[in-house]
Amino acid sequence: MASTKDDAAQLIYTPNVQHNGVLNSAKFLSSCFAGAVAGVLGLENWLGFGLFVMSILLSSAFMYAINCKGRPAKYITGGVWELVNPGQDNMFTFVLVWTLFYGIVHVYD
Repeated sequence: MASTKDDAAQLIYTPNVQHNGVLNSAKFLSSCFAGAVAGVLGLENWLGFGLFVMSILLSSAFMYAINCKGRPAKYITGGVWELVNPGQDNMFTFVLVWTLFYGIVHVYD
């Protein structure tokens, strides 16, 4: 029973809350980088979104192992699901960067 109370206290522990900002920034940068890669490679339709899904899964695996030390429930309220969830803003960021780089690189194809 004490572990449940300790887990709830860990979610409002200041260093853990600050760590959530690092996780959100990493997910945002992963979305930007995946969008740039998809645009430069000229991926279209589902191939581009497949790259986005793979980048989210890969970055989530790294965050799970390295940043959360295998215990995401200690840092994030939703646990693993919240870690894998790309979020609406990251999806829009991916599409924006994807179309930007696709337009810059493949404008005269």
